[in-house]
Amino acid sequence: MRCEVPLLGLLLCVAGAAAQEVQNEFTVEISGTTVTITCPFSGEVKWKPDKLKTDGNKCIIENHDSSPLNVTCEESNKKLALYLNARVCTNCEELDTLTVTGIIIADLLITLGVLILVHYFSKNKKGQSRAAAGSRPRAQKMQRPPPVPNPDYEPIRKGQREVYAGLEHRGF
Repeated sequence: MRCEVPLLGLLLCVAGAAAQEVQNEFTVEISGTTVTITCPFSGEVKWKPDKLKTDGNKCIIENHDSSPLNVTCEESNKKLALYLNARVCTNCEELDTLTVTGIIIADLLITLGVLILVHYFSKNKKGQSRAAAGSRPRAQKMQRPPPVPNPDYEPIRKGQREVYAGLEHRGF
């Protein structure tokens, strides 16, 4: 386990560096209903469809309605295409990783607290039921048991051995 953690970290660093070397990727930013697409080309960029609002190598789509859209950016003889299928909404809030992690940890702590409270109160309930059961009067032990329904199973009483005289010990 000690060797795996540094090895995993090294692999993640190498993969991150390799991913940064790729130059032909669009950058898409979504804020409310506005979508901003940045073309990886740095020179004079031509965007298609022509109705899009452009600013150099950036394309700004305001009031996007979440419908799929094919976008192309061209620079001299290079051409890149992007199929945009972004869901947008007017009152969406973006959460960073720290906020999501905090929400998950808080949820786990609250759940653990509820479990501890349930365990504590259920433990007290068991103790109360045992005390109540132990405080019952024990005078009922003197009562006779109910009569045996079949006389063949009556217990042997002193002086009545003739009933069981036919049951002799047989040696096999």
